[in-house]
Amino acid sequence: MCGIVGYIGKRDSQEVLIEGLKKLEYRGYDSAGVAVYTEGGLEIKKAKGRLAVLESELSDAPLNGTVGIGHTRWATHGKPSNENSHPHTDNSKKFSVVHNGIIENYISLKEELIAQGHTFVSETDTEVISHLIAELYEGDIVKAVQQAVKRMKGAFALGVLTEYEPDRLVAVRLASPLVVGVGEGENFIGSDIPAILEYTRNVYILNDGEMALLTREGVELMTIEGNFISREMFHVDWDLVTAEKAGFDHFMMKEIYDQPKAYRDTIGSRISEDGSRVVLDEIGMTADEIRRIRNIHIVACGTAYHAGLVGKSVIEKLVRIPVEADVASEYRYRAPIITPETLVIVVSQSGETADTLAALREAKRSGARVLAITNVVGSSVSREADDVLVTWAGPEIAVASTKAYTTQLMAFYLLGLYLAQTLETLEQAEIVRTLAAMQSLPEQVESILARSEEIKAYAEKIASHEHLFFIGRGLDYAVALEGSLKLKEISYIHSEAYPAGELKHGTLALIEEGVPVIALGLQTELIEKTVSNIKEVTARGGEVLGIAYEGDNELAKSVDRTFSIPRTLDLLSPALTVIPLQLLSYYASLARGNDVDKPRNLAKSVTVE
Repeated sequence: MCGIVGYIGKRDSQEVLIEGLKKLEYRGYDSAGVAVYTEGGLEIKKAKGRLAVLESELSDAPLNGTVGIGHTRWATHGKPSNENSHPHTDNSKKFSVVHNGIIENYISLKEELIAQGHTFVSETDTEVISHLIAELYEGDIVKAVQQAVKRMKGAFALGVLTEYEPDRLVAVRLASPLVVGVGEGENFIGSDIPAILEYTRNVYILNDGEMALLTREGVELMTIEGNFISREMFHVDWDLVTAEKAGFDHFMMKEIYDQPKAYRDTIGSRISEDGSRVVLDEIGMTADEIRRIRNIHIVACGTAYHAGLVGKSVIEKLVRIPVEADVASEYRYRAPIITPETLVIVVSQSGETADTLAALREAKRSGARVLAITNVVGSSVSREADDVLVTWAGPEIAVASTKAYTTQLMAFYLLGLYLAQTLETLEQAEIVRTLAAMQSLPEQVESILARSEEIKAYAEKIASHEHLFFIGRGLDYAVALEGSLKLKEISYIHSEAYPAGELKHGTLALIEEGVPVIALGLQTELIEKTVSNIKEVTARGGEVLGIAYEGDNELAKSVDRTFSIPRTLDLLSPALTVIPLQLLSYYASLARGNDVDKPRNLAKSVTVE
């Protein structure tokens, strides 16, 4: 969850570290800190709060040097405080560590180190690492780190410095993302590519169990056991500007407006020129292997799980294969029935989500084929899966996911149609009709965004409420779950999504005069039932905003106000209905004075269980 950056070269390292951390603050913003080699030795500065607090303190008392590590923290072990901030050091102040992840056996290690005379000043698991390395150090920081890592259990990425070897920076990856940037006379580490993209486009993406030794002259890659590795560098071909706000007040709003392009990019060349077929060359399954699939498991967390719920309905409808959708953190522990005839689809924006990675590995151990839907080429999920369907959303910085979710929907539509055309479970004319409707979605999204002021007015009206409900049936319910999550994440309004048909089973007890309810009514075959449920709400004083197709007068007559979306196939409606719900959460958060891009207690990439 936390962000790591490191530098060794000829530049002012403090400046490089701060600029890199600005690109990583979405990963955590409870505190920030840097450690820099100066003329006086290894010096550390850290501060509770946003990165701006640290930046202000460093402007008054800069740390001058050309080697350093930095960190932005999302608190796990220990409350946000200066003491718990990274970088952490040992009692001699000669070793410094930044860490992303979790050390599961830190308590036993800490007790052992205390018995050896070490004194601890924080509540974190990370501080154990610096003390352990100091205890094991015998003149070679690489060997000391290797020995320490072998004693630690968990998932982590590390950046390590010691004052005894001021021209070496050590990086380690075990299940938490870390990249190494290669420049001329300078080298970098970062939790994510945007942190170093301003300085270099050539990177090594560390795999699990790998480490790197950085000097000004070059980079050596090796395993934790010490075996050297030869690997081609990865050249980043996207522009840093795409990771900036591009004139919008917040990343989230920029990313909402990015969606028409993201739809086009993700669909792109995956539809044949004549519009008759889906082309997924990146999937290696043969037709015979597809025919052997007897069931499908979709596994994901949070927003990606909500995309998976839509994917479940899409695949079952188009392909007629049983599909289960699971929250990744529960999947392994319910002892799922996985066979070689099971296709497991894992969904992760970052490709580093810890619970999803664990589910992927469990599925492979059980003999299943794994297909990954992810936004990050080279991520752990993409490397470990058998097949990868990349969503071309581009960098997503805001913690609340928008374009990553909708491009995951695009991936599921493409996958469902691809399986259907292979298994011949859908008429060719229906495939052509669906693909044509998909290609119209970007323009339809643009027409919704052009009416964002309508949603803004409603959001400002409901911003003073503390409770709100979403209802819908079928795919509308799946979208309602995502709309509710968005509102909770960034506006902090308590909201719940319910299947509309469940109202009479208890939820109506929560509806009283003036309670806002958002009703989605885009499933044509169920519209009469949805309208009936809406009337149950209005009869008890609930104020209903209906989301409906243009020209749907039946629903409009039953609600207090309506927001209409362009007509599309009901199957594709989630790709449109979620747009006004994203705007609703954004404007409600704004009206309540919250930090839209960095909601409290949350981080972008969840890399610990």
